[in-house]
Amino acid sequence: MKKKLAKSERQQVLQKTLAENPFLTDRELADIFEVSIQTIRLDRLELDIPEVRKRMKNLAKRAYSKVKSVSDCEIVGELVDVNLNKSGVSILETSEDMALEKSQIVRGHHIFAHANTLAIAILDIDLALTASTKTKFIKPVYAGSRLVAQATVNTIKGDTFQIEVKTKVKEGRVFEGIFTIFAGQVLS
Repeated sequence: MKKKLAKSERQQVLQKTLAENPFLTDRELADIFEVSIQTIRLDRLELDIPEVRKRMKNLAKRAYSKVKSVSDCEIVGELVDVNLNKSGVSILETSEDMALEKSQIVRGHHIFAHANTLAIAILDIDLALTASTKTKFIKPVYAGSRLVAQATVNTIKGDTFQIEVKTKVKEGRVFEGIFTIFAGQVLS
């Protein structure tokens, strides 16, 4: 924001901003609008907009209800959007226990698992198995970072799906991968 907005204008832009990116924290919004965190909280209260955790929880509830291929407890991160066989978004709040002790860099298997379970979760199948992956870790992720993974189904050929996953933190992209997923059959 270049110029300070009047309260009513700021609240309109705030609603639009959160509609486009519901994952923004009050601190991030305060930086965007160049106001205090308290001002953002008051604006949200007046507009009846819940805090980021509640917004994420509401989105997650809707997303999880669509998932068939994995159970809730198997998903790494929080699913916040699922458009079956098309796309999805998941968020992972990293912590110190996910990181290397000396550097506080998050271990790659956490980032990979976050992307892989998202790739599986967006498929409208009962059993999904990862057949192969081509991944690239672009830059380190530090404990306390919020990972936002976005998955897109690129191709579907019979029982095989190719899903592209891109993961970013506020500073930019940190991971990308192509996941080939095979639709298996549940044996009874």
